[in-house]
Amino acid sequence: MKRIIFLLCLISILAKAQTNEKAKINSVLDSWHKAAAEAKFDTYFGMMSDESIFIGTDATENWNKKDFMAFAKPYFDKGKAWNFTALERHVYVDESGKTAWFDELLNTQMKICRGSGVLVKTGNEWKIKHYVLSMTIPNDNTNEVIKIKQVIENPIIEKLKK
Repeated sequence: MKRIIFLLCLISILAKAQTNEKAKINSVLDSWHKAAAEAKFDTYFGMMSDESIFIGTDATENWNKKDFMAFAKPYFDKGKAWNFTALERHVYVDESGKTAWFDELLNTQMKICRGSGVLVKTGNEWKIKHYVLSMTIPNDNTNEVIKIKQVIENPIIEKLKK
């Protein structure tokens, strides 16, 4: 009986710890999006790990942190970067409590977009290590979008196939 009680207590403690970590991760992601909306360059990029990757909506947007900073700086300098607000988010934490991944639906100037990524815990701090932003396309409009994209993306496809 003591073992069962011990196991139940342990499970309860672990579940609470994971819930607490998920709350911290949600806070990091919300603060990260808010820093962009408020054009706080140092805050925004300080929440990303040094070796982070940001993949944007355009097929050519696959940046390491340094390159993404160079791309984004003019937007932040103008006082307006981008404004993403989470509509829905799912956060998952691995058994070690050091790696997390998530997916989110965002309200943006592009309408609904999807974000997904990975965070890594260093000490007591969660850092964004990988982020992917994609625009959503209603299934009924896929053919229309393909027609628009093909002019730009067919040459990219050919180049990447070589």
